[in-house]
Amino acid sequence: MRWVFPILLSVLLAGCGEPQRLITISGPTMGTTFQVKIAREDMALDAEVLHRAIHARLDEVNRQMSTYREDSEISRFNRSRSTDWVGVSPDFARVLSIAQKISTWSNGAFDVTVGPLVNLWGFGPNAIPDRVPPPDSIAACKARVGHEKVQVDLSASAIKKESAGVYCDLSAIAKGFGVDRVATYLDSLGINRYFVEIGGELRTKGRNHLGQRWRVGIARPAEYGRLQKALALDNMSMATSGDYHNYFERDGVRYSHTLDPRTGQPITHGLASVSVVHQSCLYADGLATAINVMGPEKGFAFAEARGLAAFMIVRQGDGFAEKMTSQFEKLVQK
Repeated sequence: MRWVFPILLSVLLAGCGEPQRLITISGPTMGTTFQVKIAREDMALDAEVLHRAIHARLDEVNRQMSTYREDSEISRFNRSRSTDWVGVSPDFARVLSIAQKISTWSNGAFDVTVGPLVNLWGFGPNAIPDRVPPPDSIAACKARVGHEKVQVDLSASAIKKESAGVYCDLSAIAKGFGVDRVATYLDSLGINRYFVEIGGELRTKGRNHLGQRWRVGIARPAEYGRLQKALALDNMSMATSGDYHNYFERDGVRYSHTLDPRTGQPITHGLASVSVVHQSCLYADGLATAINVMGPEKGFAFAEARGLAAFMIVRQGDGFAEKMTSQFEKLVQK
């Protein structure tokens, strides 16, 4: 999985006033951490009940989509050599269907079948990235990659692979779904003021306990704890994809954990990170990855053409430059 952590200012900027008016729930999940903050309203809320229910829903997402669990739905599908239709949970089918949609939009820059290449380069489960694979191994794995090799039948909640060697990895979109899953649960309880975050992917609704919009920030590359950009969000999600936390170096060359499924190689362009703001964290997560693979020019054009609110941090000489779409500029101006 790719772990990029935008610094979250919702508590840092508003955490000193009246803590009794804010319920905070946090813990480990999906190989990272999560936090949920709920501004207390007149309704009675039991923090322990909420804690157990949120954990249960995140555990369910892991049981469905984690390649780090041998008993998950996706791991069983990946191990299977069958090319017949396989019944899966409606959530799994929906997430895979949306992933396929983003793959089509991005002409394959986003591709959930990239798993064999991720594992080959040492960025998958139980692997350590420390070597450059030989060209013949890259070519062999690349032959197994292609989003068209997986089909989804939403009406039947079923999926199938076109060949036995197809391997799916939803880690570039599952955290976003997890955020949406928790938010949907809070909505079902009538909770209208919350902040949900998993490993840097987040969603907000309403105002915080001080009556202000939830404030979030995007981290400055290579300077942990410092911000590149801060903004206030209300009823929106944000996801970030970047290459400055997970990479390895060999012979003076930097190899990013973000792979281009179309080439089988790590990305080499100057885009350090991209953040996408969207109503759905699931879409924001997948779209951020797609844009990150495409790079600062093609990715920016893609985001503008689709009316996406996207913010880029681009390497420029010894420093970084900002680049934002017109939709993101509107958010900054609020």
